[in-house]
Amino acid sequence: MAHDIRFFLASDDEAAATTRLGGPGAAFETVSCRFIEPDTAIAEWDMYFEEPSAKAPSSKQLYAWRPWPEWVIPPVNDGMELIALPKRLTRALAGASLTELEELAGRWTARLWSEDGDEMTDDDLLAVLRGVAQLAVSAVQTGGSLYSWSL
Repeated sequence: MAHDIRFFLASDDEAAATTRLGGPGAAFETVSCRFIEPDTAIAEWDMYFEEPSAKAPSSKQLYAWRPWPEWVIPPVNDGMELIALPKRLTRALAGASLTELEELAGRWTARLWSEDGDEMTDDDLLAVLRGVAQLAVSAVQTGGSLYSWSL
């Protein structure tokens, strides 16, 4: 589980890779959260838009999801991960209604609560999703991409 997660907008993988050591700074629009697994969150969001359901997926369903989010830079032993969000997910988030984001946040919260219980993040997951959706709108308008940096 990552302690510090920042979803951000960058022009391309090369620009995103510059964040490797210190994370995306002031040069990037970001949405921060804590204590989640970014790759499983991204996979769950993608699954929601491809196969809509208010019910949270089981761990088995989630880990079988394809395509799984891809690393921009393969992880090393320092704990940092840099993941590109799938383009189809970026487009889906950019076009998502508030109702869809609320349903997804509810399902995401339910899954995290069932897996993590009291150890679950205390972030407002709807606010995180709304922020990432706003970044997605910018990505679609500018031709950029969304990424997740975590440590």
